[in-house]
Amino acid sequence: MYSQLFFFCLSSLALLSLSRLGLCLWQYERVQAVNGWVPILWGGLRIDLHLIAALTAIPWLFAPWLDDAAAAHRVLALYLSLGGMLIVLLEISTPQFILEYDTRPNRLYVDYLKHPKEVFGMLWKGYKGIVLGGSLLWLVISAANFYALTVVATPLTALHWPSALGCSLLSAIVLFGLIRGTWRHRPINPSTVAFCGDAMVNTLALNSLYSVLYAIYSIKNERSAEQAYGKIPADQMIHIIRKQAGIEQPASHPLLPTLHSSSPAQSHTQPKNIVLIVEESLGAQYIGNLGGSGLTPWIDYLSQEAWNFTRAYATGTRSVRGLEAISAGFPPTLSDAAVRLSGAQSRFFTLAQLLNQQGYVSRFIYGGEAHFDNMKSFFLGNGFTELHDQATFKNPAFTGTWGVSDEDMFNRLHTLLSQQKPTDPPSLNLAFSVSNHSPWEYPEGRITPIGEPASVENTVRYADWALGQFFAQARQSDYWDNTLFLVVADHDARVGGKSLVPLQHFHIPVMILPNLMRVGAQ
Repeated sequence: MYSQLFFFCLSSLALLSLSRLGLCLWQYERVQAVNGWVPILWGGLRIDLHLIAALTAIPWLFAPWLDDAAAAHRVLALYLSLGGMLIVLLEISTPQFILEYDTRPNRLYVDYLKHPKEVFGMLWKGYKGIVLGGSLLWLVISAANFYALTVVATPLTALHWPSALGCSLLSAIVLFGLIRGTWRHRPINPSTVAFCGDAMVNTLALNSLYSVLYAIYSIKNERSAEQAYGKIPADQMIHIIRKQAGIEQPASHPLLPTLHSSSPAQSHTQPKNIVLIVEESLGAQYIGNLGGSGLTPWIDYLSQEAWNFTRAYATGTRSVRGLEAISAGFPPTLSDAAVRLSGAQSRFFTLAQLLNQQGYVSRFIYGGEAHFDNMKSFFLGNGFTELHDQATFKNPAFTGTWGVSDEDMFNRLHTLLSQQKPTDPPSLNLAFSVSNHSPWEYPEGRITPIGEPASVENTVRYADWALGQFFAQARQSDYWDNTLFLVVADHDARVGGKSLVPLQHFHIPVMILPNLMRVGAQ
């Protein structure tokens, strides 16, 4: 069994690597435009090892106990051949899929299987030569693979149980590392290897079987709103939305019933920078001016000269829910957050997509690991052209479990804004903090802790302090008068209670600075 497993692992790794290299050469201009050779090949190696380890995990664990059994070799040869057939089929399908959809095979590949008559009829009529050639190549490679797996099968002498147990434990450790793919907070996923704003190029670092299997896995996060809430006629729904939004103009497009234009009350000589500061887990229960416990003197001070929205509520209890609402205006749905869904990793509306058309540069600044919850893939694939996460911070003042401290993140934000010249394009900056999160870590000497230092109350104090230091610095900077700031929490730290919807724990601070009604148009 060991000889078969080694052959399958090495041959599969070689095939996937050659396929990826061929795709990169085919898409040379797009890969070269984003300096993608190293991240694609390195990320691809990690994804390939993850897939191969997952496919062969059970055989590796049982190999020490069954390597002397001829029947086990025959079963393993069949199993590995089927796995190899899937790998080869998906890789052969990839070039044509990219031509059609500008991405590797994904959820759409599976959805089409629900309509075999139409799909196979289309393939036969429109792509007969490609289908015949690809099928022949697939059968030849698959047959050769099955033959090789049968030939290399060389039963070994059975191991004594202590040796077999040791081999299984060693295999389990190696497999765990390869399947997890990272020592970070979350296992490897498509966002881990995403590195640029070209969504198709990001998928080159995947392999196609992994891409399809991950899409199938993600289906579990999707649920039907109709099943939960019932149906409502489309006309009635549109009428309610237009009325609540105050849209009085007739619909200008039948397929876009809420599309309308609004004229600004004030004009500006140049576009303003926009900074969206998202505070981790900062509920209204801690904010003095919102009736909370008064742990945020800086926020309370800033609220006096801001547009202070005192009746704002979070759309969920997870950061990805807040991020989808803040960056894309997307409401909470029964499915998983849009940030995590495979279909939203490109061509999804965000503020960056909109403002980039107006000449903006769009950045996502985050003190943690941007592959967490698929944020990296979502933002790079949907208009954000720059990404600054934990790996880009050199010599931070403090690094905790979730990343560098809030003050490090704000220092990076300040530096980026300060480096902008008057002739540079305006920027959209989405800055997401991490410090106010369990296990409640922050640098010493910034605040005077009260009670247990590692508590949510003290990290709230630190988060408020870091925010205040940033605004004190920003006020003295050249960019202040030409920048609009939004400060908002993603959600509250604690959401609980006996009521079905504990509304008080969804109450969050939202304020806009500078208050343009006071400072006037620039």
